[in-house]
Amino acid sequence: MENSFALVGKGYLIVAADTTAARSIVKMKSDQDKIKALSPHLLMTYSGEPGDTLQFAEFVERNIRLYQIRNLYPLRPSAAASWIRRSLAESLRSRHPYSVNLLLGGYDIASDDPHLYWIDYLGTLSEVPFAAHGYGAYFALSLLDRYHDPNATLEEGLATLKRCIDEVSKRLVVSPDKYKVKVVDKDGIRDVEL
Repeated sequence: MENSFALVGKGYLIVAADTTAARSIVKMKSDQDKIKALSPHLLMTYSGEPGDTLQFAEFVERNIRLYQIRNLYPLRPSAAASWIRRSLAESLRSRHPYSVNLLLGGYDIASDDPHLYWIDYLGTLSEVPFAAHGYGAYFALSLLDRYHDPNATLEEGLATLKRCIDEVSKRLVVSPDKYKVKVVDKDGIRDVEL
């Protein structure tokens, strides 16, 4: 019952993920941060099998940091997305594939614009203006399709995201009650309260 949403606006990217850790019908905790900061301008939400998600998220974080240490500059969002897609595709062809769905987003300092990538457990990669994973995607994608404006201000983008979260809580039988929301722009990553 995990949900994650993201959308790109004019000069920013908003990412939201629920904070519930559940297994089957049991809620184990309600304060888990499912958004991993990979570099000062790059973040990723993850959902899927609990062991796989944490292990893969830490694997990605460590390798992206290693790249930055070795080369003295961070990976751009498109390069990070390609590397993550290749890692998932290679694991899919191994004996122990990762069952992880990702939304990768970041602000590219070189081209001065935000990027969002939708990646699933099969290694499918697509650059999109908005995205969602989980059961909440069935309700949120239609709202994002209708109300997303690529030239919207940050406040308008947050209002669209709030509309998606409200719709999921109204329509989904077992809906998460809390979400963690982060924004990445030219100034870096920061938490935002809805």
